Amino acid sequence: MSHSIFHLPATGDTAVLRLLADQAFSRAAGAPLVQGNEITLLRDAQENYPAWMEAIESAQRTIDFETYVIHPDKVGFEFADLLAAKAKEGINVRVIYDWLGARGVGSWLFWRRLRRSGVVVRCFNPPSLDGSHDWMNRDHRKLIVVDSQVGFVSGLCVGQSWVGDAGRQIEPWRDTGVKVRGPAVFDLQRAFNQMWSRVSTAHESPELFKREKTMIAGDASLRVVASEPSLAGLYRLDQLIAALARETIWLTDAYFLGTPAYVQSLRAAALDGVDVRLLLPRTSDIALVRTLSRVGYRPLLEVGVRIFEWNGSMLHAKTSVVDSRWARVGSTNLNVASWIGNYELDVVVEDGTFAHAMKDMYLTDLERSTEIILTEKDKVRPKDSREYRHAQAKRARGTAGRAATGVLTIGKTLGTAITRPRLLGRTEAPLMFLAACLLMCVMALTIILPRVVGIFVAALSGLAAFTLLMKALRLRFPGRRLKH
Repeated sequence: MSHSIFHLPATGDTAVLRLLADQAFSRAAGAPLVQGNEITLLRDAQENYPAWMEAIESAQRTIDFETYVIHPDKVGFEFADLLAAKAKEGINVRVIYDWLGARGVGSWLFWRRLRRSGVVVRCFNPPSLDGSHDWMNRDHRKLIVVDSQVGFVSGLCVGQSWVGDAGRQIEPWRDTGVKVRGPAVFDLQRAFNQMWSRVSTAHESPELFKREKTMIAGDASLRVVASEPSLAGLYRLDQLIAALARETIWLTDAYFLGTPAYVQSLRAAALDGVDVRLLLPRTSDIALVRTLSRVGYRPLLEVGVRIFEWNGSMLHAKTSVVDSRWARVGSTNLNVASWIGNYELDVVVEDGTFAHAMKDMYLTDLERSTEIILTEKDKVRPKDSREYRHAQAKRARGTAGRAATGVLTIGKTLGTAITRPRLLGRTEAPLMFLAACLLMCVMALTIILPRVVGIFVAALSGLAAFTLLMKALRLRFPGRRLKH
């Protein structure tokens, strides 16, 4: 019999524990548990994109589409054409995209084309000289709500990367999403409307509706966690779940940079006998984050946390499954930027059937992954059959094998990274190496191009000064509307 509070019958003391756990989850996440939903697991763009398009095509009243970015490529234009066609039919189509996410990707002509077709498009947090928004706060949510009756939450943006290119032998990105029907769609609609109120003009008011208008659709219970900067609702919930887990904590993440507190919660669970696993990308579209993520492997491996690296194309999913009962799918990565700095959206499901489907998907993903182990020489390496047998036999020598990590090589252009096989050294060494390279690049630029560096620093200082001045005026004259 399972020891999890999720599995025991809800009688006697166990019923009290379940009530306390539900209360703790609701307060930590800032989201109630909503019953009576149907939730469908959608793996990759092959299942997500067709489901999205089918729902959009069937829309009768409204389509609300919120994403970090829609790429102006073949896939992006397919969605743009579909949204434009529905807008011309008289459907109220609203789209929110993030300025930073679309920078250099979503062209002005692309968005103008959507607007001219009747789609109402809003950009979240574009640059502003008055400093009214913190530019670090981004809208990283991926949400679609159609007719306030069906919703989609995922880690997928819209673009060719998620589809791949078979002709060029480019694999699609690995990602995960869900389709939701039932009363929880009310919370999805409310999350979109709240974001819409932040990006719209004062005279625009989102359509209001009641939860009762969404009919009971199934047996699944879930929470819609609409995270906002500095609230850290999902961060608190993640730590709470890690503390309550009794059997398994299986995590998939694209940009893992766990805080010391969260890493310690995973370590404590592993030391207490919980099967803790991390599935992370082997290659990443952000090489610097991938390198820093590997730095954190050692303290987790030392206590028995199992770490796997995906061997396919980019792993972009953000999911969790715990104790065969609790599961999460959404946009939040396990790092401070997502937990505390961004607007994120996740569904937290408490349903055994859905959790088992998540576990099966996780085990399937592990078949295409390489496990990372800590050898007797205190090195972090991929686990192949020979290496593992030697480590188990307590032999001093290891085998060649593929390396587990890559070295970040920074040239004249910051951010250009190349990975090559190597062994991880001590935890501090990569960070020191990276800091040294950055400082050397800054020094070289200052010596070679002192005037350019000086102009850049002056411009940056002027912008910061102007922003502080505008904020000071707002604080000094709160009742007046300042124009720039």
